Amino acid sequence: MKHMSKKIHLSSKRRLVLTLSTFPQQSETFIVSKFLGLLSRGLDVHILCSKFNRKAWAFFSELAANPSIKKRVHTTPPHQPKWLAVILFPIALLTCFVTAPRETWRYLKSGWSLFRWDVWKHFYLDAPLLLLRPDILHFEFGSLAVGRTFLKTIFNTKMSASFRGYDLNFVGLDKPDHYHPLWQGLDGCHLLSNHLWNRALERGCPKDMNHHFIPPAIDLDTFHDQKTTQSTQVGTQNQPLRILSVGRLEWKKGYEHALAAVRLLLDQNIFFEYHIIGSGQYVAALHYARYQLGLDNYVRFLGSQSHERVIECLKWADVFLHPSLSEGFCNAVLEAQAIGLPVVCSDAGGLPENIQDGVTGFIVPRRNPKAMAEKLAFLANDGQLRKQMGAAGRLRVETHFRLEQQLDAFEDFYAQL
Repeated sequence: MKHMSKKIHLSSKRRLVLTLSTFPQQSETFIVSKFLGLLSRGLDVHILCSKFNRKAWAFFSELAANPSIKKRVHTTPPHQPKWLAVILFPIALLTCFVTAPRETWRYLKSGWSLFRWDVWKHFYLDAPLLLLRPDILHFEFGSLAVGRTFLKTIFNTKMSASFRGYDLNFVGLDKPDHYHPLWQGLDGCHLLSNHLWNRALERGCPKDMNHHFIPPAIDLDTFHDQKTTQSTQVGTQNQPLRILSVGRLEWKKGYEHALAAVRLLLDQNIFFEYHIIGSGQYVAALHYARYQLGLDNYVRFLGSQSHERVIECLKWADVFLHPSLSEGFCNAVLEAQAIGLPVVCSDAGGLPENIQDGVTGFIVPRRNPKAMAEKLAFLANDGQLRKQMGAAGRLRVETHFRLEQQLDAFEDFYAQL
């Protein structure tokens, strides 16, 4: 994050609205931590999402234990089926006129000049935001803010966005100017890594854009009980190397290369148990790859798991493997280091900013199963190194990636807006 001469705090009277598509998501623990952390500091924080995920809510014990927080989670009204939207529209219109008449007139007047008759469609979807009256509107993923900068003027609010990787690396690549209107409308942007800032510049972001580097962070109270690392050699039939990966089963996570790497271990008579936590559209393809490689007895897909269960699995493992092809940063890698695990990860995107190569783990080239296998074998044969790297990873998280530090940075970011 940029250095400041004086620390600024966001007034509790200022309303911050965090916008995203679905809340909560099991893979987005960082947003839950941010939301709850800023609330605990007295900020008036609200969530606006298209879908409230009731099932995932139960996966987060800190959310389930605070049911009153649900009143701060708002959803946009349904637009399908159309007949339901037609029924709900007059209710939304009347509610807005009664609750916020001035803001409603201003929205309709400004919206008419922009959209003509489509203003009614926009108004219907934006009604919850109009009632919230945000002082700061923050899009948790930059791609969600495209085409929405008109809200800045209509609501007389400050607008910011987070760029976490996918939005800069994949969205709108077929349109060179995809983000140009957004850059002009944002008052500030948050990025996870220096790598993503360089990507933003490549995508047309002005060099003088108000931007802040705020990496993911770890609530160390959740990871106070570190794993006890064995200082012995593993990789035998009686004591296999225990490998863990956590992440969505998508192409960009590179799991096919991880499966090829552990197959190479087996060819060297290095035995292992490889557990993969996550779900996604590549589950069938990866199951087939496991079968083709003859790994059915060695690799287990555990599906989505609660955060508590993920921590238990981290304590079970000897090494954390992250073979990603594209990554803005990675919370899972930080959590592995927080629990005291050595990490083997690819050099994708911001991952080299995630660990210290040769100190807290090893960085290998993307799509390189041989290099992955070499480092895994090295760690299997050297229990003392596993223990040493695990301790160094824990220290690095304690020093640079504490949740308190991240919340301080977000408070300053929003206060400057």
